Amino acid sequence: MSTQNQIDYNRIAKAIEYIQSNFRLQPSLEEVAENIHLSPAHFQKIFTDWAGTSPKKFLQFISLEHAKNLLKEEKASLFDAAYETGFSSTSRLHDLFVKIEGMSPAEYKNGGKSLAINYSFSESPFGNILVASTEKGICYMAFENDKEAALGDLNDKFPNASFFERQDALQQNALSIFDKDWTKLNTIKLHLKGTDFQLKVWESLLTIPMGKLSTYGSLAERIGNPKASRAVGTAIGSNPVAFLIPCHRVIQSTGHLGGYRWGSDRKQLIVGWESSHVYS
Repeated sequence: MSTQNQIDYNRIAKAIEYIQSNFRLQPSLEEVAENIHLSPAHFQKIFTDWAGTSPKKFLQFISLEHAKNLLKEEKASLFDAAYETGFSSTSRLHDLFVKIEGMSPAEYKNGGKSLAINYSFSESPFGNILVASTEKGICYMAFENDKEAALGDLNDKFPNASFFERQDALQQNALSIFDKDWTKLNTIKLHLKGTDFQLKVWESLLTIPMGKLSTYGSLAERIGNPKASRAVGTAIGSNPVAFLIPCHRVIQSTGHLGGYRWGSDRKQLIVGWESSHVYS
């Protein structure tokens, strides 16, 4: 059964899709609300509660022009140390609070046979989510529309691990990143299976501030390997931890958002949600 959060997320996604599909007609709030079978007042409330801003303002945050402007800013400040340190603590949330530890070969050998992994299903502002953890930290987090498929993906990563459906303190702390009050947030520890190159790319993603965007080429430069943009893209595509490692902040150099492991529509909504929380 769908939870209210999931229902509201689906309504917002449908509303944004309708507005974009009929952009030239400039549909009114009433028309958009009617399309998703809500009263204008109810639609305005659930949208503002979710995004922290109006539908009209939100559309500006997911526009091509806004993305291009963010890329211009990033290009101008790429080699400026203040780029990483000059933003508010809200913008640097992932950089300050998310810490990555790579799994040792002994931990993931034989399909993760030595690993005990807890997992649970929870809600997020962007739909239902599966989160899994070892004793050392979060090892997997994915938006899911189908529980069986999500568990199958997790099992494929660690086919011989022992799995337990339970939510632990590590997961609870990680999920608190979706809260609007981050004053009680503790360091979120990630325990990840990856090559040295993948781990380096994933760590570099943490330095992209919330509300900002980067490109594959810029990220390759940042890790000191400017010719590796294609390899960087592959590493980003294999990111095992949705949102906490913000691969959604990497877009095409043209300003188009490009693909996303958990759906390009979801990527668009996450980018807009983050911008609305930083700039509104």
